[in-house]
Amino acid sequence: MELLVTPISENPSRGILKLGSKKYPCALGKGGIASDKQEGDNKSPVGRFNLRSVYYRYDKLRKPIYSKVPLMALLKEDGWCDDPKDPAYNKSVMLPYHASAEALWREDDLYDVLVVLGYNDAPVEPGKGSAIFMHVAKDLDDENYKGTEGCVSLNKEDLLEILPELTPETSLEIVMN
Repeated sequence: MELLVTPISENPSRGILKLGSKKYPCALGKGGIASDKQEGDNKSPVGRFNLRSVYYRYDKLRKPIYSKVPLMALLKEDGWCDDPKDPAYNKSVMLPYHASAEALWREDDLYDVLVVLGYNDAPVEPGKGSAIFMHVAKDLDDENYKGTEGCVSLNKEDLLEILPELTPETSLEIVMN
């Protein structure tokens, strides 16, 4: 099964994620989408990406989650290297880390559930973007809609609903209009 993400033309930081016949509103990069993604451009990359793994906050979810994609409970020390000069660029690291790395254990709920997308990881190209995830959205209502720094984000309930449908063979495709 494939996840298809299409941006909404009136607002390129908004999109629709389609799984089978179901559609879910989603957020994309604050800067829209790009076929030539660069680190820090706030754009979601165009392309097809396999789902590598799912991380989750065991302390914030009321019931166990299920997915055929490998599941890992987040630890307070989990991070993701976003320093293009570091050998661990666009890879999971343990914090504190000697180079720039994003903390995955967050208090704002965005990473209560996150799916690692196979973007810029085989091979990793320094500067082409890191930490591209499918994760929980800040807010998806019309008045307070928040774009991401390059990820795809959904309401937590929607993300938890689609997780059981995902397999290691599932891909997420972000397409241009």
